Amino acid sequence: MNYWINTVSRDHVERGVRGRFTKANHGKPTMLRKMKRGDWVIFYSPRTVYPDGEPLQAFTAIGQVADDEAYQADGGPDFQPWRRNVDFLECSETSVRPLIDELEFIEDKKRWGYKFQFGVFRISEHDFKLIRAAMTQPAEATVSQ
Repeated sequence: MNYWINTVSRDHVERGVRGRFTKANHGKPTMLRKMKRGDWVIFYSPRTVYPDGEPLQAFTAIGQVADDEAYQADGGPDFQPWRRNVDFLECSETSVRPLIDELEFIEDKKRWGYKFQFGVFRISEHDFKLIRAAMTQPAEATVSQ
C-alpha cells in the first residue's frame, strides 16, 4: 500500500469528493496510473479556487483509491481528463502549518511549500498517519485556525 499527496485547489477537491473521484496534474494520467486499489490519498489545497483564489494551505480531503486503473472522463470536446475513483473519509480541513515540523517529506522546514509543487507525490506511512489523525480528530478537540 502507498500513501500519496495530491495538490489540488479546494474547489476542485470539493468537485472530486461530490463525484467520488480524483484527477491529478491537470488531468494527466501518469501519476494516477501509479496508484493502486487501496492506496490512500490526502489532498492538499494551496488555494481556495484554481488558479487565483485566496491562499488556503490546508489538507482538505482524504480518501482511498477504489478502482483498479485510471480512466478517461468526458469533460467536453477538448478535455477528457484522467481520473481514479476514490472513497472519501469524513474529515475536517486542516492547516499544514502546525504539522510542518513533524512531516518527514518536508525536508527544508523554511521552504516547506516546495514539495507541493510536484502535484502528486508519495509520502511515508508516518506522515500519512500524522495528517490523517489531524484531519479526523473529534470536532471538540480541534482548534480554530
